[in-house]
Amino acid sequence: MKNSTTLGTSILSMRTRNSAHTAVKFKSQGDWQSKSWLEYYKDVEAIGSALLSLGIREGDRVAIMANTRYEWSVVDLAIFGIKAITVPIYQNNTAEDVEYILNNCAARFLICETRGPLKIFESVQDKCPKVEKVLVFENTSPNPAVITWSQLYNAGKDYLIKHPEHFESLCATLMPEDTATILYTSGTTGRPKGVVLTHLQAYSEVSESFPLCGATEKDISLSFLPYAHILGRIEHWGHLYIGHTMAYAESLEKIRSNLTEVQPTFLVSVPRIFEKIYAAIWAQIQTQPLKMKLFKWALSIGEQVGEFKMSGQTIPLDLLLQHELAKKLVLSKITDAFGGRLRFAISGGAPIPQDISTFFHSAGVLILEGYGLTETTAAITVNTPFNYRFGSVGRPIGEVKIKIAADGEILVKSNKVMKEYYNNPQETKEVFTDGWFHTGDIGEILIGGDLKITDRKKDLIKTAGGKYVAPQRLEGLLKLCPYIAHVHIHGDQKKYIVALVTLDRVTVENLAKDKKVSFKDWESLIASPLVQDIVRKAVAEANSQLASYESIKKYLILPDEFTIENGELTPSLKVKRKVVDQKYKEKIEGLY
Repeated sequence: MKNSTTLGTSILSMRTRNSAHTAVKFKSQGDWQSKSWLEYYKDVEAIGSALLSLGIREGDRVAIMANTRYEWSVVDLAIFGIKAITVPIYQNNTAEDVEYILNNCAARFLICETRGPLKIFESVQDKCPKVEKVLVFENTSPNPAVITWSQLYNAGKDYLIKHPEHFESLCATLMPEDTATILYTSGTTGRPKGVVLTHLQAYSEVSESFPLCGATEKDISLSFLPYAHILGRIEHWGHLYIGHTMAYAESLEKIRSNLTEVQPTFLVSVPRIFEKIYAAIWAQIQTQPLKMKLFKWALSIGEQVGEFKMSGQTIPLDLLLQHELAKKLVLSKITDAFGGRLRFAISGGAPIPQDISTFFHSAGVLILEGYGLTETTAAITVNTPFNYRFGSVGRPIGEVKIKIAADGEILVKSNKVMKEYYNNPQETKEVFTDGWFHTGDIGEILIGGDLKITDRKKDLIKTAGGKYVAPQRLEGLLKLCPYIAHVHIHGDQKKYIVALVTLDRVTVENLAKDKKVSFKDWESLIASPLVQDIVRKAVAEANSQLASYESIKKYLILPDEFTIENGELTPSLKVKRKVVDQKYKEKIEGLY
C-alpha cells in the first residue's frame, strides 16, 4: 500500500506532473539540456531496475562517490525506490576514510566518476572485500571490470521489459521507518560517524521547511553543494517534493557564470560562497575611490529600505525614489550577479557573519540563515522571507521542539532527528537524554522565539583567566576583510587570544597591481607594508568590537590558504580546529 508520508510518493508522482514543466537542467558539451518530470522518472525507473537486475535488494547499501550532477540525483532516487540505502561519500575524502566507510556500512556497490574518486577507491580496493561491483557515471571507463552508465541504463531497460511493474511496486511500499540513507559526518577529528536517517526524517524535513520558505513548483534553483553534505541532499529531496526546476552547476569555479545563465529564483548555499562574492565586490570597489563614495551611498539607501521591510512598515516615497536611483546606478549590478531574479537564498552549514547578511540585504539579495546538523536532517530552525532577523537562525520548523540546557547547550526533540549512529550504540546513547538530542551547540532563544547560536560547545575557548571566548565570532569579524580567506583562533588555557590568518591570493595580488606595488613572489608580497597594514587594520577593527579578554593580541599570516586537500577544511569548508592546532603547533606557540 502506498504511504503518503515518504518521498516514494513524490517519486511516483513525477509521472503525472506537468509535462511542459522542466524538472532539471544541466550542461552537456557546453549547452544547457532539459528534462521533463516524466523523462526524469523514466531515468530513475531504469536505473532502479538495473540495480535490481544486478542483485541489489531491500536494505542493501549502495555508496556514491562523485561530484553533484544529474546522475547522482537519479541514482539516489533509484536506490530509494527499490528500498535500498544510499551511502554518500565526499569525492575528496582520503583513501583511508573511503576504506573505513565502505567497510563500516558494508556497501555492496560503489558508484563514482572515472576521475579522482575511482582512483581513490582502486588504491584501497583490496581492503574492501564487501564491495562486489563498481559503476561509473560516465559512458567509458579505463577499467573494463567497471560498469558504465550506458551499460547500467541498458540493463535497466532489459529488466523493465521482463518486470515492468517491479520498481513501481517496491517504491509504493516504502514506509516512514525504512532507512533512506547513512551519511558519514566529515568531522574535525577521529573516525566519521554514520548518521542513519529514515524516510520519516527525510519527509519531515522537506515537507515542512520548503513550503515554510515559500518555495513553489514555479521556482528554479542552482544546485552546487555536494550531495554527501546533508544540506545539498535536502536541496535535492526538496526539489523532488516541491516540483520546482533544479539546474546543476558545472562546478564551484563556474558558479558565477552559471548564476547569470540559469537566473535562479532561490539558492541553497554555505556561507563561504557569499563570503567570496562579498570579498570580490569590496576588493574591486576599494581600489576606486570615486566609485566607493557612490557605492556606500547606494548601500546606505538600501539598508534604510531593508529596515522598513524587516519591520513591515511602509517605505516613504522620497526614500523609494532614492532607492530606484541607487538600484539603477549600483545595486542592480549585485543582484544581476546572482542572475537578477533571486527571491531569497538559504545559508547553512556554518554561521554567516551578520554584516555580510546585512550587506547583501541592502543590495537586494535576501540571505536567510538556518540551523541544523546532519543528525537533525539539516534545518530545525530557519528564517523565512516573511520573518527574518539577521544574527538569528530563525524559529523552529514545524513540529520541532527546542530547549536550552543549564550549560547553554541547544537540545532538540523532533521527527527530523536521526534514528541512530550506524553500528555505534554507545555514541548514540551519549547524545540523547529522555528523547532530547544534544546538538553540541551553545545558543539562546531571543524575545520573539528566534534562536541565536553562540558557538560549538566543544569549540569554546577557556582562557587561563577563566573567561570563555567564542572563536566563530572572532573569525567572522576578521573575514569581513575582503583580503582574508580563513582565520583560526587559538587561546585555550592561554593568557590571551591569537590568530592564524590566510589571505585570498587573487584579490591581494590584484590589489598590489592596482596600487602599483612590485613584489618578487607571494611571500615577499605578504611581507610588504601594504599587506601587513591590511591585516593589522582588520585585526584592530575586529578588536574594537570585542571585550579585552577576547581581543586578538597577536597574529600570524600563513603563506597558504587552508584547503580540503591538505586536511585543514572539512568538505563543507569549515576549519578543522584540532588539525590546524596540531599542524601549526610550533607557529602558534611562537605567538606566546
